[in-house]
Amino acid sequence: MISKQTIDKIFSTIRVEEIVGEYVQLKRAGSNFKGLSPFHEEKSPSFVVSPSKQIWKDFSTGKGGTAISFLMEIENFTYPEALRHAAKKYGIEIEEDQREFSEEAKNAQSERDTLYKIHEIANDYFQNFLWEEEEGKSIGLSYFKERELRDDIIKKFQLGYSPEKKNGFTEFALEKGYSKEILEKSGLSIFPENAPNGIDRFRERVMFPIHSFSGRVLGFGARILRNNIKTAKYLNSPETEIYHKSNVLYGLNQSKQAISRKNVCLLVEGYMDVISLHMSGIENVVASSGTSLTTEQIKLIKRLTENVTILFDGDNAGIKASFRSIDMLLTEGMNIRVMLFPDGDDPDSFARKHPQDYVEKFIENEAMDFIDFKAEILLKEVGNDPIKKAEAIRDIVKSVGFVQNALKREVYLKEVSNKFGLSEQSLFNELDVQKQITQNQHQKTQARVEAQPTKLEVVEKPKDETNHIIFNVTKLENDLINHMLNYGDVVLHRKTPDNKDYDITVIEEIINHFEEDNYEFQIELNKRIVSEIKDGINKDELRQGNFFFGLMDEELSSAAVKFMNIYNELHDWETRNIHSPNYGDRIPEQVAGDILIHKFRYVKFLIGETQKQLTEFSDSDEVKYFESLKKIQMLTLVSIELAKMLDYSAITGIYTGR
Repeated sequence: MISKQTIDKIFSTIRVEEIVGEYVQLKRAGSNFKGLSPFHEEKSPSFVVSPSKQIWKDFSTGKGGTAISFLMEIENFTYPEALRHAAKKYGIEIEEDQREFSEEAKNAQSERDTLYKIHEIANDYFQNFLWEEEEGKSIGLSYFKERELRDDIIKKFQLGYSPEKKNGFTEFALEKGYSKEILEKSGLSIFPENAPNGIDRFRERVMFPIHSFSGRVLGFGARILRNNIKTAKYLNSPETEIYHKSNVLYGLNQSKQAISRKNVCLLVEGYMDVISLHMSGIENVVASSGTSLTTEQIKLIKRLTENVTILFDGDNAGIKASFRSIDMLLTEGMNIRVMLFPDGDDPDSFARKHPQDYVEKFIENEAMDFIDFKAEILLKEVGNDPIKKAEAIRDIVKSVGFVQNALKREVYLKEVSNKFGLSEQSLFNELDVQKQITQNQHQKTQARVEAQPTKLEVVEKPKDETNHIIFNVTKLENDLINHMLNYGDVVLHRKTPDNKDYDITVIEEIINHFEEDNYEFQIELNKRIVSEIKDGINKDELRQGNFFFGLMDEELSSAAVKFMNIYNELHDWETRNIHSPNYGDRIPEQVAGDILIHKFRYVKFLIGETQKQLTEFSDSDEVKYFESLKKIQMLTLVSIELAKMLDYSAITGIYTGR
């Protein structure tokens, strides 16, 4: 188990804006940063990062937390995995707390964790074989050298070699204690009936590890080097629990910072295209690895930029098939340019022939928007045939229809109009026709769905008044927790009933409110937060939001973070001389008002609970019946007095309207 000292060091060192910035394109917004949510499709940025508080909040989904909880959300890390990833990024040495590191804890690895681990083991094995073993050096390393790759680039992409021996890696992994079951599930080994000791999936191939966004090895691509073998030239890992090829892009881990910095992503097809461009100094590049581009892959790119330049081979016979990728990118709101390399060249060969400046300028000057690109490809074949020309234009207009932004769509249609000498109105009419066809197809599909047998639905009963009061009580309870975590150390200047002055902190006033009414917090996580706060008071500490961030209890830490305030400022009103009040400007009045409202709601809740008892005792216990009746009368008087105070509070500005 990671020691508390290490966790404290991690939290004091890491920067949430740096961690999040590797996944989300952030832009400065006052004292905070803003970007598009990585968890939810949106057009206006509602994802906010606070460097001062070292937390983030996603207003579109309600999620929020620290840099560590972000890694857990985005990468599906466990808490320890996220801590170890952050420690590695910032060069922090992990110290294990042996007192809490039981034998049971050592063995409590999930299958998913083991799959990640076996891929790390395999990656190290293939790299070591490439550099250390004679077979690896003479075959694998020689191949990479023939492709003119430098040592630093080979190591950057962790390239390796799998030996000719049919079960070299399998034997190695079994000796390390990994089971046949996990090797088979990883896709690294196969165990047919005629080979009980297993066979390596990748044999006598150079290895290209495929990394996740954060750098974990998910699978491998492998290339055979001998031409006289009847087998696939390229072989990829099969789909596993951790590897889904439609969800990854080759090179994204190595390229993400450059993509975000340059605000454009170059999209290529193969592993070597990515690697050669990196070697030439062009690092903002990823590959779809021979698969059709997917929505999930586009969303990975969109975390970093909305600008994509697609680089095609000059003699690529599948260029027309790429039109689908263009339409998908447009649907996801991406800005697209396309470039064809000269005949006989691909990104790999072109990058090796020319220096970095030349390649960058060539891409910048030769890349065209998708309209010009489609026109150039489609009109090559039409000749003077007006019907074919009309079909080509319809195809281009169809792509324009995938553009989500209305203003962009109109600009593109004007461009088509100018290019082909057609009226804008005729193009808008064509677009409307295509939309109608799409809608009709959707309606037919919907009709087929609705024609299916109707399922019975359970209709939830309306909540009764008591449940409504309970909801209000717990909601107000959350407001009080919010005050404690954000403004707990603020000193309030109060007066006693006999008009004597005294000072008290926000935390102490709220705690006193609950203790004097002999009332506990209702929400379990709130109870645990308050327990930590009370423990701090006993130790002369005022424990606020930041205290909770480094706790070993990630559930409690995440709950506390969600109460921390970050404001989603959609406009900078002060630049327009409009100065709106900030939350917390009148914290003494807000705390007093919320405590009053909470007391009022809680008394209403007690009245409701006592009325239930009254019904129970009416026929069975006369003494308890009258005791309950007196309690209701007393509570009703209290509620009347509180209501009067709330009316006064509303006039004086204490009542917050919650």
